[in-house]
Amino acid sequence: MAPLPVNTEFLCTLALKVGAPAPVGDAGKHDLRIVPVIGGTATGPGLNAEVVAGASADWLRIEPDGTTHIDVKLTLRTESGAHLFLQYNGFRAGPPEVLAALGRGEAVPVDQYYFRVTARFETAEPSLAWLNRVVVVGIGQRPPTGPQYDLYVVK
Repeated sequence: MAPLPVNTEFLCTLALKVGAPAPVGDAGKHDLRIVPVIGGTATGPGLNAEVVAGASADWLRIEPDGTTHIDVKLTLRTESGAHLFLQYNGFRAGPPEVLAALGRGEAVPVDQYYFRVTARFETAEPSLAWLNRVVVVGIGQRPPTGPQYDLYVVK
């Protein structure tokens, strides 16, 4: 049997604004930091919403070589007032010097590192309920302004 193709459809671009990390410290095999997400937007053909500050954060686990494991939980609100929960996990990896530059907030070309996530939505909003039943994948980048992801629904 031939492998089945992976088909995706662009959902939105998620652009986040983050606050100062709260360092938890050495958690054994990694450094743990909790980063508040203080704002942001989801903009695209499948979803338009804003990030609710105070109800969103990223639990970063950073390995000694700079590889960063992402564990983000966001609350989103649409213009009509509907709320969505978005959780995504993934990681950012690359050469140590590139990851160190990203950690310092420097601009690094996206082809120099790997940044991918998988995401799931939950909502009670009838017009967006279809998001409860799809898997979403994202390609991330880390410009100095904050993390940004292009999110795609796996069909």
